[in-house]
Amino acid sequence: MARVRPMLNGVPETLLWTLYNRAYEAGQPYPVIDDPVALQLVADLDYPFEERFGRPNAFHSQAQALRSRCFDLAVEGYLRAHPQATVVGLGDGLETGFWRVDNGRLNWLSVELPEVAALRRTLLPASDRLRTLSRSATDLSWLDEIEDPAGRGVAVTTQGLLMYLEPAEVRKILAGCAERLPGGVLVLDSMARWLARGTVAGTSKVGSMTIPPMRWAMNPRERKKLRSAHPNITAVHALGLPRGRGAMGELIRLQHLTPGLRTLTPAMTLLRFGA
Repeated sequence: MARVRPMLNGVPETLLWTLYNRAYEAGQPYPVIDDPVALQLVADLDYPFEERFGRPNAFHSQAQALRSRCFDLAVEGYLRAHPQATVVGLGDGLETGFWRVDNGRLNWLSVELPEVAALRRTLLPASDRLRTLSRSATDLSWLDEIEDPAGRGVAVTTQGLLMYLEPAEVRKILAGCAERLPGGVLVLDSMARWLARGTVAGTSKVGSMTIPPMRWAMNPRERKKLRSAHPNITAVHALGLPRGRGAMGELIRLQHLTPGLRTLTPAMTLLRFGA
């Protein structure tokens, strides 16, 4: 297959940075995430990763891979009780969670903007249990695409998405899921307010890429406020990062646990919806 040149900018381009870091970590000896599909994606893309984002940073690469692994563990935990569940990846980018957590029985629905959905269809292996929907996550009609949500269960993931939306849009998504997905869960990540302010000011960069404005932010201690989005949100759980590799992994763990430092990286949260 000829290499594919992605034509992305703004928020969609950030998916290439997360892929770059995850693939770099996946290529290390004893990686914290097993992700051969990510390695193949980087090989298949005609994109100047190092020129655009700089050389891979061992801290950022392992931290981003651990973030993805944290999402995987939350989904795997739900699948143990609901093995035929539908997993919905909102703003899935070039995430490869389907292949990392597949139990042979789940169904996966990726909801992505048209230009990213086209990339997924072109680059990723096909499966009759994987669908990609060309639609904005804020268009809640994607909820109509889920079969038997109450019977089989639904786990929604929103990795690297909500911070780029307006607060009202975030609340709309949370409330819509709580209303329509009884017994389901939603896993999200959020950035601290001080970090988001830098992106709104246009001063935050990764290599030569300016990080798009993060319109929604939440400090870790504010998690409980998420329950106010809808009465069917019955529980809000903080998720910790899994253990990393070597001294760098220990540094990431300590950073994530230390007040004043934990806001340097995204906070992960799981919401449960009442049946």
